[in-house]
Amino acid sequence: MSFLSHLECAACGKKLEADLIRNLCPECGKPLLARYNLDEAADRTDREKIAVRKPDMWRYRELLPVRDRRFVLSLGEGFTPLLPAKRLGDSIGIKNLLIKEEGLNPTGSFKARGMSAAISRAFELGVKELSIPSAGNAAAAACAYAALAGMRSHVYMPADAPKSFATECKALGANVELVDGLIGDCGRIAAEGVKKFARFDMSTLKEPYRIEGKKTMGYELAEQMDWRLPDVIIYPTGGGTGLIGMWKAFDEMERLGWIEGERPRMVSVQSDGCAPIVKAFHNGDEFAETWPDAKTIADGIRVPAAIGDFLMLEALRESAGTAVAVSDGEIVDAMRAISRTEGIIACPEGASTFAALKRLNKNGWIRKDEITVLFNTGTGAKYTHLLE
Repeated sequence: MSFLSHLECAACGKKLEADLIRNLCPECGKPLLARYNLDEAADRTDREKIAVRKPDMWRYRELLPVRDRRFVLSLGEGFTPLLPAKRLGDSIGIKNLLIKEEGLNPTGSFKARGMSAAISRAFELGVKELSIPSAGNAAAAACAYAALAGMRSHVYMPADAPKSFATECKALGANVELVDGLIGDCGRIAAEGVKKFARFDMSTLKEPYRIEGKKTMGYELAEQMDWRLPDVIIYPTGGGTGLIGMWKAFDEMERLGWIEGERPRMVSVQSDGCAPIVKAFHNGDEFAETWPDAKTIADGIRVPAAIGDFLMLEALRESAGTAVAVSDGEIVDAMRAISRTEGIIACPEGASTFAALKRLNKNGWIRKDEITVLFNTGTGAKYTHLLE
């Protein structure tokens, strides 16, 4: 089913056998990435075979990490629509605007992709109990797939996250601990339980496979555009697995011979109340400094320090992209604009992409005729309090 070959450290390049339970690189403590035998994959599968498969993310199963399909945990995640956003684009003079609507995934966000892949692989490797620090959507997705697998899940969530997220996780059978602090504080407390009780750590980029589910957004985007790519992708970034995953997907597809030509310019969007990647990008830094006193209504991008910071910055620079910080006020305005023109109630993280587009349009960074894709990473139904 899978052409998974090995794991490779994203920093030091150390190669590791893939069929063992692993988190970070044992040599340098940086993220591990799944690697595939792409030559064999190119010989044994192709775009035409994929085209007739079920419309979910597992249509790309050869390039996903689960070896035995009996362990695939699926709730129908992936193959979300790529929607024309003509009225929204016309409002600022952008001609070719599209929205990738990830809010239609199970549990209402793109997090379902990563958790489907990661928890399926953990299930295959014998994991019985998992732990995750999360501001909301990632935890909800993790709990859903853990429930499907019969695993026990433990969630550590900032106490000021919307109450609906904790309720959702509890309904899915999780043990939920609310933490008086930010996502980093949740991570530290979660790590204590991981060490003490031998739970599997599902933190962002602290295991190799969430990024594999997220990369399917890149595969889908290419397939939905007839195996071409847009000029610009604007994406909200906290931990960064989506942006890093799509960049990884573009590399894999090039090596498979499925796409050719220039890749999109990648744009990272953060809140000006928590913008470590934006600051590092414009300062020319390789790594991002921890952002002090992080504050934003967009909980999913309130990540003061990301272990994959260097991978995000690398993708932005290799693509000739950029990074933009927007205010909470701009985010709420964008939520209203998207809903009133396109009928999509976007989450604040997803809405931040339109706020960034307005900036990039105003300063001339983006041409009005370029094909531009905004990623709405989740449903705004969980954030309606922001629109009252």
